[in-house]
Amino acid sequence: MSAVILLVKQVLVMFLLSAVGYVMFKTGKITLDGNKSIGNILIYLSLPCVIINGFRVERSVESVHALLLSALLAALALGISLVLSRLVFHENPVSTFASTFPNPGFFGVPLIVEVLGEESVFYVAAFIAFVNLLQWTYGVSLFSTEKKKITLKDVFTAPFMIAILIGLFLFFTQIPLPDIVSRSVGFIAGLNTPLAMFTIGVYAAQTDMLAMFRKKELYRIALIRQVIVPMLAVIVFAFLGEDIGMVKTAVLIAIACPVGSNVAVYAQLHGADYSYAVETVVVSTLTSVVTLPLILMAMNILAE
Repeated sequence: MSAVILLVKQVLVMFLLSAVGYVMFKTGKITLDGNKSIGNILIYLSLPCVIINGFRVERSVESVHALLLSALLAALALGISLVLSRLVFHENPVSTFASTFPNPGFFGVPLIVEVLGEESVFYVAAFIAFVNLLQWTYGVSLFSTEKKKITLKDVFTAPFMIAILIGLFLFFTQIPLPDIVSRSVGFIAGLNTPLAMFTIGVYAAQTDMLAMFRKKELYRIALIRQVIVPMLAVIVFAFLGEDIGMVKTAVLIAIACPVGSNVAVYAQLHGADYSYAVETVVVSTLTSVVTLPLILMAMNILAE
């Protein structure tokens, strides 16, 4: 139960940070262009530093096993999400994208760190990589009939992939970073939560709240994304043994996260319904204060 309480407290903190972003946008202190710049900081600096820090753990047989296991669990969880979302929302690409992809990097990482500790980011590195790769390939295909050729150069020059390669190198070689570099990486990683929540607040400030809350489809997306997919994952994970509890919990929190904000980015880039995409993010994020603790409680009950 203590883990659930920690989760609730962290979610509430993140909502307060979102409220700051909301007020800053409404008062003109953050503009849409400024919000895009914040997004670039998150994508190219903050999240990569979070990933690199996550790999800075002692290499052992147990940690290598945990890395491989977390990749398997991530693939299972995302596979469930992809198939179910496609079945339910196949006629609407924005809804399909939104219900398929959670927000493990910007929303999930701070929750996982709060509940399990900073070293637990190691367990969701593969999850973050899979989400980004699928968004870039499958996600783009939802919005466009054109085939986009993805080269190996494209994949390995993406910010998150560079961070994962650096992290893997540090993990397997156990080369320590110089203190000044280590502290700098830590400071930049610390920007991840507040900046990500500011952007959610800016998204919320662009919506008509009353009209948004009357759209039933948004709640269906939240139900699939944050309740049904995670509960199916809980059931599957329950058969995998209790000795991998921390890995399962980290991946479960990641898959139970609300809609990833990238749905709005991709919708805007490909001429889809940007306003609706923003609403999927806002409603999903608001309802997560209830759904995330419930999913964690369900997993704890099944583990007993």
